[in-house]
Amino acid sequence: MEHVDHILVVDDDTEIRQMVADYLRKNGLRASTAADGREMRATLDTQAIDLILLDVMMPGEDGLTLARNLRTGKHRAVPVVMLTARDDQTDRIIGLEMGADDYVTKPFVARELLARIKAVIRRTRMLPPNLQVSETSRLLAFGRWRLDTTARHLLDPDDTAVALSGAEFRLLRVFLDHPNRVLNRDQLLNLTQGRDAELFDRSIDLLVSRLRQRLQDGAREQSYIKTVRNEGYVFSMPVTLLGEGE
Repeated sequence: MEHVDHILVVDDDTEIRQMVADYLRKNGLRASTAADGREMRATLDTQAIDLILLDVMMPGEDGLTLARNLRTGKHRAVPVVMLTARDDQTDRIIGLEMGADDYVTKPFVARELLARIKAVIRRTRMLPPNLQVSETSRLLAFGRWRLDTTARHLLDPDDTAVALSGAEFRLLRVFLDHPNRVLNRDQLLNLTQGRDAELFDRSIDLLVSRLRQRLQDGAREQSYIKTVRNEGYVFSMPVTLLGEGE
């Protein structure tokens, strides 16, 4: 039987929630609804969901909080499209750093929303198996640094925890899972953000710059992330798996 993508619409506005769900069903998708985070988690625990359409402005747990929590829980691999009434670029970047894969503003054209949903699902599935980020909890060592993938923070040479933003953590995970492999910007965008590159076409360069600062990656002889001209970036340091809790 052919798989039908299942979308979970999370919005406290009953009218919008039902309108979007009905439209998705009319266009060949499955759709379930949830009014808040509690209902969202209950649905995720009992049904297979291919994408979450998540409203930002909700009472109680807002969409940004739910997106951040999703990225640290057992449903971390489910793509998320944020839905919001605010059209500020700063809000979009915050949403993406919290773990969203795309960001659609209200009022929206239903056909555009459908296209965005299908594009995110397609990009999520188009990655070759050898470019998928591992989700196993572990401690990764490189140079004098370690990354705790459970606590989601970096440990410096003095064993002090260095907090990372969601986007910085995902980018470092990608590099550590694929050392000594040249990754272009499109691959890095797909692996870290899963959205259209043209929205922020230089965001990967800015993110790499921020990550280099975190790693104090300034000395040429200790360079972790190298730029490959006209190709992308490569993580040049050997990576060792220490295991969980070492």
